[in-house]
Amino acid sequence: MLFVLAVAISKAAGQGVSGSLGRGTIERGKKTRAVVVLDIPEELHTNSNRPKSKYLIPTTVKVRPVPGVKLGPVEYPPGHDRKFGFSANELNVYEGRVEFGFDVTLLKNFRGGKVSIEVTVRYQACNDEVCFPPKTRRLNLEAVVN
Repeated sequence: MLFVLAVAISKAAGQGVSGSLGRGTIERGKKTRAVVVLDIPEELHTNSNRPKSKYLIPTTVKVRPVPGVKLGPVEYPPGHDRKFGFSANELNVYEGRVEFGFDVTLLKNFRGGKVSIEVTVRYQACNDEVCFPPKTRRLNLEAVVN
């Protein structure tokens, strides 16, 4: 039993968070797409950003403002409804690889040869029986200014 719990905790900690800003370059005055990726291990899920219960912790992606950069809103993919043994109702969850996107535009007066955007991803991993403590991961999306 302890081994099974240890494996589940290890998988919950093993969720990958990565991302990209354009293709590593960005131009002043032009819109570029940023993408944040949450890789959820098999047998786990996270609550979507709208999990259908006020008691569940939604997955959120927050983008820190940067002077000289216009940021669009984060676009959340739809989750899918799934029934679990611990819940009387279906929950809306993410599984597998999930991508969150937003637009980035460097203003013409942006100064510097590189842009770095800090992103914070908060999620709670669960399996079919239990939810683990929520996690917060930070990453910087960077691109060279052309």
